[in-house]
Amino acid sequence: MPLEEALNEFEKGVKLAKTGQQTLQKAEQRVQILLKPDENAGLNAFTPDSH
Repeated sequence: MPLEEALNEFEKGVKLAKTGQQTLQKAEQRVQILLKPDENAGLNAFTPDSH
């Protein structure tokens, strides 16, 4: 493989790795938000409708 082609492939790989890292970081942030307890949410007693 010629040097120029190898450098181009390496550059593609670096860009893909960076994109993958950013995607993973966003997913981790979303999971942390979903798992974080909501301090504003109160607990209410369940009362079934009498229909």
